[in-house]
Amino acid sequence: MTVSSRDEIFDKIKEVLENALGVDPEEVTMDATLIGDLGAESIDFLDISFKLEQEFSIKIEQGELFPENLMSDDSLVEDGKLTDKAMEILKERMPHVDFTKLDNGRSVDQLSEVFTVASLVDFVQRKTAS
Repeated sequence: MTVSSRDEIFDKIKEVLENALGVDPEEVTMDATLIGDLGAESIDFLDISFKLEQEFSIKIEQGELFPENLMSDDSLVEDGKLTDKAMEILKERMPHVDFTKLDNGRSVDQLSEVFTVASLVDFVQRKTAS
């Protein structure tokens, strides 16, 4: 499926998030964080991924859209902070995410703030362009 504009992608993602999370349409803005603003939980990420695959006819590989098993690797998290190796892996696997919010503290607790509606739009735009 070829999607011609960010606005079209955003509109479809908005519908997906409204259905998956039961949020009101006005809550889904480009800057809204999936967890903090829209109340997504880890189980919701599977549903969101599945619905995005269906809506846009794309295949989402495990760990491509959202990080997985990060906390279980001691080389990636040290004292509650993401290591240089973790940042390198995240930036490589998820070029659609703006990690600048993490650059100062790199606290694992801040990780949820980088997953926004805009990051989903960027992800889908990259996937549908290839």
